Amino acid sequence: MFLTAVTFNNSSFAAEVPHSLTVGEGFVDPIGYHDATPVFSWKLPNGVRRQSGYRIEVTEGERILWDSGWVESAQSLLIPYGGAPLQSRERVSWRVDFRDEEGKESGWSEPAFLELGLLSNKDWEGRWIRPQADLPELESTSYLRRDFLLEGPVERARLYVTARGLCEVHLNGSKVGHDEFVPGWTSYANRLDTMTYNVTEQLQEGKNTVGALLGTGWYAGKIGFREEANRYGSQPELLLQLEVTLKDGKRILIGSDEGWKSTFDGPIRDSSIYNGETYDANLELPGWSKADFNDEAWTQVRTSSELGKAQLAPKPFAPVRVKEKLPTVEVTEPEKGRYVFDLGQNMVGYPEIRIPVKKGERITMRFAEMLNLDGTMYTENYRKAKSTNFYTAAETGTITWKPTFTFHGFRYVELSGFTDEVEPEKNWVKGLVLRTDIPQIGHFESSHEKLNQLQSNITWGQRGNFLDIPTDCPQRDERMGWTGDAQAFLSTSMFNFDSHAFWKSWLGSMRDDQLPNGKIPCVIPDVFAGPDSPGWMDAATIVPWNIYVRTGDREVLAENYEMMEGLVGFYRQKAKGNLIPRISAFGDWLQPYAKDNKGDTPYPLLGTAFYAYSAQILADSAKVLGNKSGAEKYQAEADAVREAFVAHYFDEDGKLENAPETQTAYILALEFNLLPGKQQAKAAANLMRLIGEAEGHLRTGFLGTPYIAKVLDETGNAETAFSLLFKESYPSWFYSINQGATTMWERWDSYTLKDGFHPEGMNSFNHYAYGAIGQWMYERVAGLAPDPEHPGYQHFFVRPLVGGPLTSASATLETGYGKAASRWVLEKGTLELEVEVPPNTTATIEFPNARDSEKVSAGQHRFVIKM
Repeated sequence: MFLTAVTFNNSSFAAEVPHSLTVGEGFVDPIGYHDATPVFSWKLPNGVRRQSGYRIEVTEGERILWDSGWVESAQSLLIPYGGAPLQSRERVSWRVDFRDEEGKESGWSEPAFLELGLLSNKDWEGRWIRPQADLPELESTSYLRRDFLLEGPVERARLYVTARGLCEVHLNGSKVGHDEFVPGWTSYANRLDTMTYNVTEQLQEGKNTVGALLGTGWYAGKIGFREEANRYGSQPELLLQLEVTLKDGKRILIGSDEGWKSTFDGPIRDSSIYNGETYDANLELPGWSKADFNDEAWTQVRTSSELGKAQLAPKPFAPVRVKEKLPTVEVTEPEKGRYVFDLGQNMVGYPEIRIPVKKGERITMRFAEMLNLDGTMYTENYRKAKSTNFYTAAETGTITWKPTFTFHGFRYVELSGFTDEVEPEKNWVKGLVLRTDIPQIGHFESSHEKLNQLQSNITWGQRGNFLDIPTDCPQRDERMGWTGDAQAFLSTSMFNFDSHAFWKSWLGSMRDDQLPNGKIPCVIPDVFAGPDSPGWMDAATIVPWNIYVRTGDREVLAENYEMMEGLVGFYRQKAKGNLIPRISAFGDWLQPYAKDNKGDTPYPLLGTAFYAYSAQILADSAKVLGNKSGAEKYQAEADAVREAFVAHYFDEDGKLENAPETQTAYILALEFNLLPGKQQAKAAANLMRLIGEAEGHLRTGFLGTPYIAKVLDETGNAETAFSLLFKESYPSWFYSINQGATTMWERWDSYTLKDGFHPEGMNSFNHYAYGAIGQWMYERVAGLAPDPEHPGYQHFFVRPLVGGPLTSASATLETGYGKAASRWVLEKGTLELEVEVPPNTTATIEFPNARDSEKVSAGQHRFVIKM
């Protein structure tokens, strides 16, 4: 039945030594690293099947800090550092040697390095500073500066900075780094990220100037469902420390202190995350961050004597940066003097405009994700977010401009305010795409055009909503870290982009914001007093566990174990007889055809189901961590809740009782393994009956939709899963594509060609939750799935599900060991399957339409199968 050919890759590296050395969650030669006890990872040359041992050496200069000696192990991911904890500012080199399966030694890798940031509040000698005067406007931007003298050439210089708010630092007239929205958004009362920059080349002997722009951002600006600003504090503040070593060995420290001066009288009049930015070129300050600038009109800053209680720690993941530039594809003029630039793709970021202006003109820039039928801008879904930029011209000529402390979710940019008629050109507007700077590591492709568009929509939705935190939407007066959306999309997100460190940092804010009773707020960072909400709170267990499965990172379980216990304890307090009798909730959010947005699945049923699921994850986590007593305790609790759930909600025929039948109720019972074996097939049959009654459509919201295809597949109903995936009519994934979607939508019918926009104001056209279907596409349609028993893809499954209208599908993923891939093509009854297994891993191939399976080791494998 099978013709098998196996070939092993030749190494693409000059030497057969370890390569791609990283620390922590994928950092390459980091400056300003956050962890004094790092973990080390590396990849093996192609052609190596298995590592049998390794040796790591860490040095500082000529001094060896740690030598692991030879360790007999196949592990090449996340090896803990065994030396004394590193110190702030310390810079070390490390290298690795390995032995292959035959005991042959590779020799040392090329060295890698890491340099620590400031690890403790005690390392900071600078003080918090802000303008002497209070904010003149709601969200004004201030300018701060200080001159200083360096009496000799510079050997080394590091700039450490953070802000309560947002900052942009300049040295001698040039911006420091390429980061945006520094330092990002955390639970500010508990933790503030700090940034580290190598500024050696930006300094000079003699006069120098350090300057900073300071905006309100998430800290002091309007955020969340609040009419007022100041969620965390009323005034943004800057903390900065410039440490310079001269070539003669002299060390100089320039900190934020009373020696700085400030002004609000600059061109950025106000800058708001929700409302946009106003810029007046008449107030520009040429050379404001250079040494010879006249700052006599500026006032001395106000300083704070205390650093505060929040932990100051190096940012543990990549910052936000401009990652792509989108050109305008079409320009229209639906109303006289209003020019609409279509970028062809719904995106997140801001525009860079290059336009001709006349002195005194005030150009207005508005943004929209969609257009009305007459071609004008549809902005109702932005709600109270004005999302409008203004630029006032100081001179006649061509100007180039982009905002600083605001971002927009948009496809269309409208320019107006020109005093005379103009002939707009496409190159007037470019879309600068902002997102957390994490690499794309996964790819999916198929023979079906709309399925490929769905994959594009999923990845663009993730780009747009991974802006320092995992936001629900990027455009309206919200843009918050909704936990329900996050747990639904987590697994898909980790296939698309290397978001390991991103999620771990967000979990840090979740731990910070967990309430004393164990409840997890529905948005993280917590800026919204919402309901208890099963499926939202459970991000505390679901997110860490799935990170572990996909990376092998046990630390993520250890860091969050206490938080998981708190959540399960919260459910336990609510329970009576191991059932949740009452709980507030968002329900199965946005279930189609439900009586309201919260769906028809009862909250107590959801609460009990997620209680059992989170308790099971906690038990499994305890087992991984070697906590035998915890594993036994929480396994018993999970079993007890499971038994109570089944006894109360299901009869012997696997049919729901004491609750209305909904697709989501059956799906969660099956996905969370709550039903005994004899009832599972019957419950699946009842789920199929409900789908049939819905004319083959899903009737699931944010809680049921992520699992529906997987549950159908695993219960022997793969054809129905394919039918749902490829369905064109409402509600379905292709339905929004047929209406013109280029990202995932909040509602299946946020817009229809027939009826226009959904009548409710909640119409986000960039909302990644329903993109959770991507997990099934990668793991089953293409067939590339992790193995929880061997996490991090040290062993994985290739389980392609050949069916539907597809004739081919492929998935590739850059794992911690190297590239894994599954590709299949069906032609004239013959299936060709190609599998790529990275060095030091194995895979089990489960062939379509056959009971046979085969375990393979590293290399490229090809199978020809007669179907």
